Amino acid sequence: MIPAALALHDAIAPALAQLFAVFLRVGGVMLLMPGLGDRMIPARVRLVAAFALTVAVAPSVSLPDEVGPRFIAVETSVGIALGTVLRFIAMALTMAGMMAAQLTSLAQLFGSVEPSSAIGNVLNLAGLALLMASGLPLMLIELLIRSYDVLPQGAPMAGADLARWGIDRAGQAFALAFAMAAPFALAALVYNAAMGVINRAMPQLMVALVGAPAITWASVVLLVLSAPLLLQVWKAAMVAALGDPISGGLP
Repeated sequence: MIPAALALHDAIAPALAQLFAVFLRVGGVMLLMPGLGDRMIPARVRLVAAFALTVAVAPSVSLPDEVGPRFIAVETSVGIALGTVLRFIAMALTMAGMMAAQLTSLAQLFGSVEPSSAIGNVLNLAGLALLMASGLPLMLIELLIRSYDVLPQGAPMAGADLARWGIDRAGQAFALAFAMAAPFALAALVYNAAMGVINRAMPQLMVALVGAPAITWASVVLLVLSAPLLLQVWKAAMVAALGDPISGGLP
């Protein structure tokens, strides 16, 4: 009985060690991964998804020599760094929606202190649904497998390279958000110019009461017309980040 138990232990222990080593990186990614790691998804579902990704990635990863505290810290930090890069690109939709809402006077729609951007929430949910329908789990598995070629197990990342990587990706996310909010900025510019001309021509007219419904309806129509293009642009940026998250950061 005891020899059989020892033989079973010797057979299972390497596989469990490999799964644990892979789970460290997968768990770090899942903490910040858009879609699969969002707070709206129950914690148990996220945990099951992390286990499923670990089982899918583990056969392509070599067995670590030693799993110690340093190894755990390094692998977890690598996963968090990868998840942060993807989260930056995902937040571009929310930032673009918030910019659009502020430009079209819809940010304070319900009188709250913090901007309650309905446009950002709609774009965010639509973008995540589009990404999931495009095969996000498969792209994430491929990303995790290829990450071991660039960032080997147990090899810590240099602080300067990590900072430059994060800054470049954050800058890319802000640039993408500004680009997606450009149609609303143009509409706001035309609206404010028109309201200024009308106010000078008819000072007795309360321009705000006339212009508020106009900019509201114009922003809704513009959102309906531009949302498909905005989502396609964002999806292309996210797929590019999933395909090569290191580009532009680490050498």
